[in-house]
Amino acid sequence: MGLKKQDESKQKAAHRAVEAIESGMIVGLGTGSTTSFAVIRIAERIKSGGLANIVGIPTSIRTEKLARELNIPLATLDEQPEINVTIDGADEVDPELNLIKGGGGALLREKVVAQASRSNIIIVDESKLSDRLGTHWALPVEVIPFAARTESSFLQSLG
Repeated sequence: MGLKKQDESKQKAAHRAVEAIESGMIVGLGTGSTTSFAVIRIAERIKSGGLANIVGIPTSIRTEKLARELNIPLATLDEQPEINVTIDGADEVDPELNLIKGGGGALLREKVVAQASRSNIIIVDESKLSDRLGTHWALPVEVIPFAARTESSFLQSLG
């Protein structure tokens, strides 16, 4: 059974993004349905010998589990604080390439890994495009327990 048309678009975009990965790179592995196609493609390239000495830094427990199942070597940011490139998806993108990320629940880890990366590749298929941000996705907000009361008050003050 083949992929749905939208999944085919996601897979094609993910495979294109993975072309930027070279042997020896530290790669941030994003989270989400589109990025899963990229993680699978990285594993295929490692298995075929097209990539060697790749180390992944996953942005979520879900991505870590997938990468481990596919035998992609992993490390933490403490072990590899400089990342060559991170591949991740976006939830929504406007015409000026502003985007919403983190709707899948890995907002903090995605942002930390992206910040530690020399470059970021954001995978987007046509389903993620909108004329104005917030049309298809609410802006995700993550509050850590340390600041829960303070941030809750602040967010309520914004309406």
